Amino acid sequence: MVSKGLMASWAFIDFLLLGAAGMSIALSIVWRAPDILMNMAISNEFLTAGLVLGIFLAFTFLVSLGAVVQPNHVVRGFVILNWLLLVDAIVVTVVGTMIWFFSLRQRNEFQLKWTALSANDRLTIQNDHSCCGYLSGADAEIGGFCGNTTFVQGLAANVSTNFCVSPITAFTDYTLENTFTTIYGFMAVVLSLLVCSLCVIKKRQEEERFKKIDAKRGGRGFV
Repeated sequence: MVSKGLMASWAFIDFLLLGAAGMSIALSIVWRAPDILMNMAISNEFLTAGLVLGIFLAFTFLVSLGAVVQPNHVVRGFVILNWLLLVDAIVVTVVGTMIWFFSLRQRNEFQLKWTALSANDRLTIQNDHSCCGYLSGADAEIGGFCGNTTFVQGLAANVSTNFCVSPITAFTDYTLENTFTTIYGFMAVVLSLLVCSLCVIKKRQEEERFKKIDAKRGGRGFV
């Protein structure tokens, strides 16, 4: 019989996979709520990718349940599970790398997003962070903190204090970094379950082989 310690480890990692699936699906839904900076940092494309990743992981968990309840001599379920885990690893890599690569270009990317924002959204950011425009006063929205053109033009050309690029990228950098780091962390769960499943397959095959040898010896065992 496969050792209880091995199966306990397998079950623990399997539930970690379920947790990763739940986190990915939940955040992909929650982060769709209206929030200017969050919506700038995590686009709908990223949220959809995260939802797809969560669905893949959840489906793999369901397959794992079917694999573990099969009789000892049936390992096909674990073989299918391992192929799915390889697919999961690819999806994790693609989604994590996509967000990571975007984070490297965020300064320029968010300038385009700033331009695409509505006037009210730009005013909200400017008022919340006491800044005017993205990289300069040229694209500032007049109103609120940036009360008039004279005030905006009188600002010193200090990107780190007077313009909105710093508070925006401070938030988005933290958000994106934690997001792709967490997604890459899912890889540890996926690969650990893959290795553990391979061990279960090996132990089940060994047990069946010993049973067949024992049967040929008349059921007396090796002693």
